[in-house]
Amino acid sequence: MAMTIDMHDETKEINHAIQESVIKLIDYAAEQLDLEGEIECSITFVDNARIQVINRDYRGIDRPTDVISFALEEMDENEVPILPEEGEPRVLGDIIISVERTHEQAAEYNHSFERELGFLVIHGLLHLLGYDHQNAEQEKEMFGLQESILSSFGLSRD
Repeated sequence: MAMTIDMHDETKEINHAIQESVIKLIDYAAEQLDLEGEIECSITFVDNARIQVINRDYRGIDRPTDVISFALEEMDENEVPILPEEGEPRVLGDIIISVERTHEQAAEYNHSFERELGFLVIHGLLHLLGYDHQNAEQEKEMFGLQESILSSFGLSRD
């Protein structure tokens, strides 16, 4: 498995060390999730103002949020799946994370910025892979998987 992550930092706050730790976490998660082949996704770090515009335009919710995922493999009933050609990478989609909300929530939950950022990265990745939390059963599965990945990687809540 080879994972390619295209990172963009609009905040100028996510330094090389943080980017490296995000890449290690995603590689670890991909291993834990038994992802196969070449896989690509992008992560963009933004501020609250930017994510609020995205949240409003795409979800109809006019307020900042912590993470938004745009899954390329997710489709409505009228859409045809976009499957990679032989030898082409599987492109999962885009994860957009508010660095401001990450700081706010880390303080709110009394854990590190790194733990909160890791949580949002894995949350976004799982959405790209089709996981959701629309009902209690889905939420239990998705949040259990997130916690398992983060804890075994060394980013536990405490």
